[in-house]
Amino acid sequence: MGLGMAEGTKHVYDESKIKTLSSLEHIRLRPGMYIGRLGNGSHPDDGCYILLKEVIDNAVDEYIMGYGRQIDIRIEGNRVAVRDYGRGIPLGKVIDCVSTINTGAKYNDDVFQFSVGLNGVGTKAVNALSREFIVRSYRGGEFVEAIFKQGRLQRQKRGQNPKEPDGTYIEFEPDPDLLPGTEYKIEHVEHRLRHYSYLNTGLRLVFNGKIFQSRLGLLDLVMEDLRADASEPLYPPLHYATKMLEFCFTHSNSRYGETFYSYVNGTYTADGGTHLSAFREGLLKAVNEYSRKGFDGDDVREGIVGAVAIRLKDPVFESQTKNKLGNTEIRSDLVNKVREELLQFFSRNKAIADQIVAKADDSRQLRKELQEVKKLARERAKAVALRIPQLKDCRLHYDRAKGKGEGTMIFICEGQSAAGSITSCRDVNRQAVFVLKGKPLNVWDLKRDVVYRNDEMYNLMQSLNIESGIDGLRYEKVILATDADVDGLHIRNLMITFFFRFFDQLVQHGHLYILETPLFRVRNKERTIYCYSETERDEAVTVLGGKPEITRFKGLGEISPAEFKQFIGDSMRLTRVEYAPRPEAGSILAFYMGKNTPERKDYIMEHLIVPVEE
Repeated sequence: MGLGMAEGTKHVYDESKIKTLSSLEHIRLRPGMYIGRLGNGSHPDDGCYILLKEVIDNAVDEYIMGYGRQIDIRIEGNRVAVRDYGRGIPLGKVIDCVSTINTGAKYNDDVFQFSVGLNGVGTKAVNALSREFIVRSYRGGEFVEAIFKQGRLQRQKRGQNPKEPDGTYIEFEPDPDLLPGTEYKIEHVEHRLRHYSYLNTGLRLVFNGKIFQSRLGLLDLVMEDLRADASEPLYPPLHYATKMLEFCFTHSNSRYGETFYSYVNGTYTADGGTHLSAFREGLLKAVNEYSRKGFDGDDVREGIVGAVAIRLKDPVFESQTKNKLGNTEIRSDLVNKVREELLQFFSRNKAIADQIVAKADDSRQLRKELQEVKKLARERAKAVALRIPQLKDCRLHYDRAKGKGEGTMIFICEGQSAAGSITSCRDVNRQAVFVLKGKPLNVWDLKRDVVYRNDEMYNLMQSLNIESGIDGLRYEKVILATDADVDGLHIRNLMITFFFRFFDQLVQHGHLYILETPLFRVRNKERTIYCYSETERDEAVTVLGGKPEITRFKGLGEISPAEFKQFIGDSMRLTRVEYAPRPEAGSILAFYMGKNTPERKDYIMEHLIVPVEE
């Protein structure tokens, strides 16, 4: 009988199970394939910004080809409108160009030589993923308009409007069924528009009345990045610009590591690619050939802030969202071009060239010293114990390459009492605990050697296994579990600063979280409600009625292990620490965590709210 039931539950796999989706159905069923992460607008790479980017890219392509010097962008709520003053979509192909996959002029080099949107997908994806989508093309005093809902044509019309200049108008609103809770953040939009202006010198972008325009291109970008955290350039940035290649860079003594922006045909390639690696190699070859010293790449790039942009007829990207360039055939020519141009510059500007060499010399010396510190730190760690005393490990570990250990996490706690509560009720298979001994060091203005000289930071780095990057990260989630008081928030900020300063990939790839723990317990004889804010507390009092008992938790150590277990179980509340590039986050961290104590004190006093006694 059991065998018969098993046979009866088998799924039949035959011709009826094979489905062919239309392009519209496929985009709506698998939107992530076309716009990457969906999100809600809180992260600059969320889907709503990719939709905006796809539309603006088409307008920028017109400018690159020499048509239209202004683009108007308007966002009201979630409603987006983009108007360019290019040639306008040919009137007989307006509907096809925004709704039929693999339709477009960008397959034709005579019309678009350096386009980003080569796959004939971008605007079609915007249309398919929008609640409503309107396109209007103006050409020679005539216009064609089409209105779509969820990618399906509703109505169209053609008419005369001789007063309107040529160009294309697109208006859309992301479909809330596919991108629920989406909200455009003005700061993310403005960040993108600034980069468009840097890459297209002379282009005027008008966003809700605010103008973005750059005269110096990537030089403006590099200088903005330096100003963001008050970094001083070691020498005036080197800037080279032609139609096909532009790069700009300088060094700063106050920067750790390297900061590079890379672009292809006007779009930001967040993961770099062939053009960035070729530029880095060309830079290294030029410096070594000039100095005859044989530096490593890390020596030359330590403290560098730079940007590189190229234009290609046939760019090959590794995904629809165009985050990484894959054209390998351009590498050798690009390396040689960068090398030749820099050698010419060095021969004309020996003072700057000597500064670059001196900076590389200092970096090499620091690297050698750091290697000695690393060696001593490892020997000291081995001498103390084979285990890390502050770590209560779990049995399973994360392995991103093999797809193992998903759901593993490590709680970083302050003090033994909080750690005791979590340790006694945790899932020993997937939950580890690391105990901080008091407040960690503020590392914002310190160099990397502090990680090896400070026992606590060294032990934490080894516990996470992130010394050489996050490929060996042992836990999928790194969770800051601090008290919800002033000291706890300070410790949380110090730890965020530590990770952003030295291990920003951990934040960038979404591994750093904050544990939300209840502030109040409201209960009567029948029911207990845990509340994470004063608003939730007041609502709980209303729900329970009467005069329930209200307990205010001052710290994690006050919560019993039996209670704590539910706060780190299936209903655990986590807030991910969102990553922002250095131009955005650097200035904030420099102000709040830097050595500008008098300025920070004045700011606090000016914004201090003193309660008025009645």
